[in-house]
Amino acid sequence: MTSAADGRRREPQAHGAPAQEQRARALLEQLTLAEKLAMLDGDTPFWSGMADIALHNASHQHPWPAGVVPRLGIGGLHFVDGPRGVVLEGGATTFPPPIARGASWDPELEQRIGVAMARETRSFGANLLGGVCVNLLRHPGWGRAQETYGEDPVHVGAMGAAMSRGVARHAIACVKHFALNSIDSARFRVDVQATPRVLHELYLPQFRDCIEAGALAVMSAYNSVNGAWCGQHPDLLSDILKRRWGFGGFVLTDFIFGVRDGVAAVLAGQDLEMPFRMVFEACLPEAVASGAVPLSRIDDAVLRLLRAQLSVPPGDYSASLRACPEHRALAREAATKAIVLLKNEPLSDGGPLLPLAGVASIAVIGRLAAEANLGDRGSSDTRPAPGSVVTPLAGLRAAAPELEIRHCDGRNLAEATALAAAAEVAVLVVGLDWRHEGEHIHAGDIAPILRHTPPPDPLLRRIGRARLLPLWSKLTAGFAAVASLGSARPGGDFASGDRTELNLEPRQEALIRAVVGANPRTVVVLMGGGGILSEAWRQLVPAILLLWYPGQQGGEALADVLLGRVSPSGRMPFALPTDHAHLPPFHPRTRQIIYDLWHGYRRFQRDGHSSAFPFGFGLSYASFRHSELAAELVEAPAGAADPQAALLLELTVHNAGAMVADEVVQVYLEPPGRAVERPVRSLIGFQRLTLEPEQSERLRLLIPLRRLAYFDEAHDGFALEAGRHRLVAARHVEDPGLAVDLELEPLLLGP
Repeated sequence: MTSAADGRRREPQAHGAPAQEQRARALLEQLTLAEKLAMLDGDTPFWSGMADIALHNASHQHPWPAGVVPRLGIGGLHFVDGPRGVVLEGGATTFPPPIARGASWDPELEQRIGVAMARETRSFGANLLGGVCVNLLRHPGWGRAQETYGEDPVHVGAMGAAMSRGVARHAIACVKHFALNSIDSARFRVDVQATPRVLHELYLPQFRDCIEAGALAVMSAYNSVNGAWCGQHPDLLSDILKRRWGFGGFVLTDFIFGVRDGVAAVLAGQDLEMPFRMVFEACLPEAVASGAVPLSRIDDAVLRLLRAQLSVPPGDYSASLRACPEHRALAREAATKAIVLLKNEPLSDGGPLLPLAGVASIAVIGRLAAEANLGDRGSSDTRPAPGSVVTPLAGLRAAAPELEIRHCDGRNLAEATALAAAAEVAVLVVGLDWRHEGEHIHAGDIAPILRHTPPPDPLLRRIGRARLLPLWSKLTAGFAAVASLGSARPGGDFASGDRTELNLEPRQEALIRAVVGANPRTVVVLMGGGGILSEAWRQLVPAILLLWYPGQQGGEALADVLLGRVSPSGRMPFALPTDHAHLPPFHPRTRQIIYDLWHGYRRFQRDGHSSAFPFGFGLSYASFRHSELAAELVEAPAGAADPQAALLLELTVHNAGAMVADEVVQVYLEPPGRAVERPVRSLIGFQRLTLEPEQSERLRLLIPLRRLAYFDEAHDGFALEAGRHRLVAARHVEDPGLAVDLELEPLLLGP
């Protein structure tokens, strides 16, 4: 096997102009040791910060500052969360969450959303946005499924990289949670076991994509990996992130409880503890004085923080940017492109139910049709201006005022069936909300971390550090003992957490059966962020739309699709099974779990299970034809992140339908599979395009060669197998599609 690798490690990224680097180094030279150490944690004292959260809902009131040094004019970092929009009070735009935007398969749109979120971030005085979540959806019951883009690393990486590029135009993009964070109810205690091959093929590439796109901040995860906590994991933070990938930005902890051992964390590559002065403040001064932590490591961390600060461009960002017409239009576009048409069967008259045409009356049924249903109420909870959210019911009524549209919440089955029977069409809105899924904190799991809480400053001043610390140690042990008694109540201690049961609530399934029994012309509209199994009822209804949590303009998007003003174009970002048993093991309160190569569509294919709705699946009101597939190896373009040769794939796409519509072309690899066991098919590239009726377009898609390779643990790098590589252009992973074969020579591609 020949090698094209130039070594195992990459040079650190060059961020910004040389003048910025010089400025960062000049500031570093002027900082005192005390100022350097103070830059490594949040500027908020622990006890006042916790009180601010408990009493004033601080996470939704102001950014969290860190590293402010007024003496030198260092403005610091100011963090806000925001996977679906800036979470602060003040009317920021609420977009559909990442899982919905992942269903758009539209990186160009995602980059524009990143720009909008960053501009609104700056309007609040913040410059660091925690809006890029690229943890893989290993199991569709994960409570925070809505915060990521899907189950596949190529797809998630493309979307996350696009968001990172957009945010970096105006702020610092923070990518999270590094790494293997995809069980919420046990995130403070679970140890995830994974081999190097599993890490580098599945669970890390999307982070690398974001870094290569310009993200300057990476948030470590709460969980441990292979026996080491992610916040103090030298293999992840230093060896892989900073040395192997050449990351020149900084690493920050997940909030409050992200550090167990301050010295170990700093030595492992952790640069910033957020959001409070807590563990680092308690241990680093002594550790540096004793030589346990070298000053060079402190200087490295501070320099990384300064580089990132100086990368933020100056500018005037007024509050008028928040939910401005441009950003609301963007939210509507995202919600529209996210909608997945899962089913649209012909009726007795021969035509499909959707789009609705020639109807005079619609019965809209379901509680969720008339409520703002935006998603989780944990750290990603947004606060749009009162009255600004367009619900499905409001969207339909505004779009079609000439129609008779009546609504009931569906709690009374007799009322619902009567309303459905009296209308020409029934639109039934069911699904999930924040009560069913979301972020989760189990008090008992954070008990060990409570031992690290620092004593209040007034006590330190009054009693003295030497006398207080031994007493404080005993007191915090008592805090921990009390907290350890916490248990997961239904719905979780903080929010709803993970789901092991993916069916709709029985009352919702009963409502579906009752409504379709009263009116066979029924459209089921599903809301939610994670997987919903529909085997108990999907054969009964002619049409199913997946609306997700659609953001503040979602009602308008739904109306556009229902009424045929826009063709649905969303594609599934994860595969939905026909049976829970087809999914990988998932125990929300587990202490240890093994992550392997087999989840989602990869697992279904290996085990011979067809999906209810495959990865990449979605119907359209148009009809597309693919033809003339060709592929060849070409030189990588100048400046490419991966300098190896690339694969150029060409395909003709034709819209044979009667309306303008978007197609998502997906390219899958069927590898030789001789060297190691590999998936039957895996995604290696995709592109979304818009075509007018009867328009054809020749698509050219450049695919990095590394996506065709596997991670060879013996060589600590990616390796291309010898033999026939079949490339399949398809509409989803289970579509036969068009195929072309390439015979390739073996090649080592490096790390």
